[in-house]
Amino acid sequence: MREADYQASVDPAGNATFGPGLVFEGKLSFKGQVEFNGTFKGAITTDDLLIIGEQAKVDADIRCGSVVIRGEVTGKIKARDSVELRGRARVKADVATLSFAMDKGVIFEGYCNMDPEAAAVRVSEGRPKVWPSRSRKDLRGTYDSAQPRSDSSAD
Repeated sequence: MREADYQASVDPAGNATFGPGLVFEGKLSFKGQVEFNGTFKGAITTDDLLIIGEQAKVDADIRCGSVVIRGEVTGKIKARDSVELRGRARVKADVATLSFAMDKGVIFEGYCNMDPEAAAVRVSEGRPKVWPSRSRKDLRGTYDSAQPRSDSSAD
């Protein structure tokens, strides 16, 4: 890799880019748009846009305004405005946001809370969300009771 790949850069507007060779562990807090393409473990906090690039591997609790993910993310995501999973993103996280978008081909494992008050909702603390299961018989009973029967010998 070139030396430039290991460096971070900041444009005049205050937006930063972290190259694919960067490995960072700790707490990252910033203002302005940041694109991250390296390896990160810890916590990320911003009121602005966070972009997780295709080459990124992030294991973090993320609190942000919005996030666009194209790489790999594990952890918790709490976004005030939106979460977008694009391209071949691989996300294993609990998400709380107002707007959630996911491309075909994305791998997502987790829980998504899109409550209008999601900005104030605490993302679950390590407890997996368990959806109530229904058997085929339960589903058939719901369907059968909603549909008029034309034949009394249908069972």
